[in-house]
Amino acid sequence: MRIAIIGYGGVGKAFVQLLADKKDYLRLKPIDIQLNYVIGRHGGIYDPEGIKCNALAEFSKNQRDITEFIPGGSKEVNFDLMLRNGDIDAIIEMTPTNKETGEPGMSHITRALENKVHVITSNKGPILLAYKKLNNIAIKNNVQLAIGCTTGGALPSINGGIIDLAGSEITSIEGVLNGTTNFIINEMEETACTYSEGLMKAQQLGIAETDPTLDVEGWDTASKLLILTNVLMNEEKTLENITVEGITNLKARDVADALKDDKKYKLIGKTIKTACGIEMSVKLEKLGKEHPLYGVDAKNKAVRYVSDTLGELTIIGGASGVTPAAASILRDLININRGYRYSN
Repeated sequence: MRIAIIGYGGVGKAFVQLLADKKDYLRLKPIDIQLNYVIGRHGGIYDPEGIKCNALAEFSKNQRDITEFIPGGSKEVNFDLMLRNGDIDAIIEMTPTNKETGEPGMSHITRALENKVHVITSNKGPILLAYKKLNNIAIKNNVQLAIGCTTGGALPSINGGIIDLAGSEITSIEGVLNGTTNFIINEMEETACTYSEGLMKAQQLGIAETDPTLDVEGWDTASKLLILTNVLMNEEKTLENITVEGITNLKARDVADALKDDKKYKLIGKTIKTACGIEMSVKLEKLGKEHPLYGVDAKNKAVRYVSDTLGELTIIGGASGVTPAAASILRDLININRGYRYSN
């Protein structure tokens, strides 16, 4: 399968390193993945014979300007050139998320699908804003739109809902979908520290961003919940349909009191199908030991589905970081190569 990487940040570099590290493993399957393009903001790399991933991974450790890579680096390499050449089967779209317009990812994904090219993406923006439209374009052109990396990275939340609950109606989705907030709460439980101290520890370890707003105020969880809901429940909801609360007001005494009652706080994203419609929320909840998500601690994430005919399915775990995110991209690429259908 001939592929192109669009957007060469941390996950993109980890993906190239993964292709280099897994070269022999992939050949044994056998799965032939050939990287023809890497396209960044100001140019890219093009090699119709396949970019040498080992060499690019080594180059990327010390160099930021991919147009300097030999052979194939050029400021003239761009998305339009790639489409005109017509020598790819799939793009890996990893440009930064824009939740207002979805661009530039929205245009990349739309044009690739319209040109009968498979798309695997880590970019939440286009999926938040226009999943159904993009999926319909994929169906019309008999190609696949794979989005597993947008809802938990290594956690196979999308795949579990699409593949393992196929034929059933999902009536509720409930998840611990943000590893940063889960780590902070777990730190408060284990050390009796304050929220601010737990956040500082997460930042020192590189788990929390310098500006952690999207995580700690619940918006990352809301974004993932929205994607899961729209994809698996066939809805077209927006972030405005979700009641969102974060963890910033959680007090050490609240955590201590919950532990005395054998309960734990979790930031839960939840969608429930009721007689009146869909109800969606992100908020702190106290869970008892009987709850499937009670033991989801530290950076771990989890999602729990309830369905009409297949019962409950809870998926827990999945590593965090750029390499696991890249691995989730590779997982989707391999599954498309095997003939799995995400868009149908």
